[in-house]
Amino acid sequence: MFGLGTTELIVILVIIMVLFGAGKLPEIGSGLGKAIKNFKKSSSEDADSSKENKEKLDK
Repeated sequence: MFGLGTTELIVILVIIMVLFGAGKLPEIGSGLGKAIKNFKKSSSEDADSSKENKEKLDK
């Protein structure tokens, strides 16, 4: 994962907890999860759309 080791990830998590506090972490995680889900959905729709366009051009 981007060449980060366990120690680096722990340091990043500690910095995030200090900046945002433990109460905000679930909200941040939820928002991040929704963003990733929407990105995957839009990229798969893009792939489907391009396949349909290619099939139309082939006909």
